[in-house]
Amino acid sequence: MCNYKISRRNFLAVAGTLTAAAALTACGGSASSTVASSTASSSVASESTPTAASGTGKVTVYMPSPAGLADKLAEGFTAKTGIEVEQFQGTTGEILARLEAEAANPVADVVILASWSDGLSMKADDKLESYTPENADLIVDGWLDDDSVLFGYSASAVGVIYNTTVFSTLDADWKNLGNAEYKDQLAIPDPEKSGACKDFVAGYVVKNGWNDFQAMADNGMTVPGANKAALEAVTTGEVGILVAGVDYNAYSSKYKGEPLDIYYPAGGTIVNPRPAMILKTAPNMDNAKTFVDYLFSDEAQQLVANAYLLPGRTDIKCDKRSNLEDIPQITPDWDKMMAEASDDAAKINQICGASNG
Repeated sequence: MCNYKISRRNFLAVAGTLTAAAALTACGGSASSTVASSTASSSVASESTPTAASGTGKVTVYMPSPAGLADKLAEGFTAKTGIEVEQFQGTTGEILARLEAEAANPVADVVILASWSDGLSMKADDKLESYTPENADLIVDGWLDDDSVLFGYSASAVGVIYNTTVFSTLDADWKNLGNAEYKDQLAIPDPEKSGACKDFVAGYVVKNGWNDFQAMADNGMTVPGANKAALEAVTTGEVGILVAGVDYNAYSSKYKGEPLDIYYPAGGTIVNPRPAMILKTAPNMDNAKTFVDYLFSDEAQQLVANAYLLPGRTDIKCDKRSNLEDIPQITPDWDKMMAEASDDAAKINQICGASNG
C-alpha cells in the first residue's frame, strides 16, 4: 500500500432505507445501502480535510465498487464532518437505472460512476452542478472538465489479466489475442455492465476499428458477466485470459494469493477517470459539495490508493500497482467515445454471442 496511516475511528453501519428492485451485483461486490453514523470521532484531521459548517444532516451518495472503499470514504467523511452518508452501491449501469427511476423524486446528492463517458452524457443532459473542489490545483490534468462538473477523484485502467497456472507469462498485444494459440482462452467483462470496459472498447474502436475485437470473438471469446463474474472465470481457470479486465480487481486478487497477474499491452489502454458529480437536483447541496471536497483530501486520496485505484491527485503515489505514468495509454477522444460507447458495448455482446452461439 501507499505509505500513509489513517487513525482509528468508531464507525456504525446500519441498513439504509433505500430499496432496490432486485438483488444487484456491484462491479465486484453486491449492491447495498448503508448509513455512516455521526457518532464517529473527529479528533484526527488533515490540513486539506473539509469540515461542514453545521456538522448535521446527511448526504446521499451513489457509488460503484470497490465496496470496501465506498464504506471507508463514508466512515472518514462522517468522522470529519458529522454528516451521515447514505449509500447505494451498484454497477454504473445499475446506478444510471436507479437515477432514471427516481427522476421524478430525486434522492441522490452525489453520483460516482466508473465511466467518464457516462458522466459526460449526464453533463450533456444538464444534470450536473458546477463546483470547484478543494485541492483542484492538484487534480490530474484532464480529470476536471472545463465546466467543473466532473471531478475525477480516482481512475482505473483495463489490461490483460491472466491465470498464471495456464500461462506462466504473457505479454501479447491486443491485436495478437486473436491468434490461434489463444483459441477458447479469452473472456471479456460485459461492457454493458462494466463502465470501464465500455469506455475501453469505445476508445479502442475509435482508434483501431473492429478487426481486433472481431478476431477475438472468432477465437472463442466469451462474456461471462460483469467484472466480478469475468474475473472469476479466469481465477478458476475456466479460461486463461481476461481481455479488458479492470486493474484494481486484478491487483487486489493477486495480493490475496490468487494465481493472477496483469499487464497493460503495448498498444495502449484507456485510463478511465471515475467521475464524482453533484446533481443539480441534490436535496442536500451544501453537504454534497463538502463530500466532494473530502474526496480530494489527503485522507480520501490515500484510501483510493490503498484500494488499488489511481488517485485523482498528482501528488499521491502507490507502490503496489502501476502508477499513471507507467501505463501505455490510448489518448481518449471522449466526444467520439461518448457518441458510440453504448452501441459499441452492445456490439461486443452481439459478435461474441454470434461467434459462440
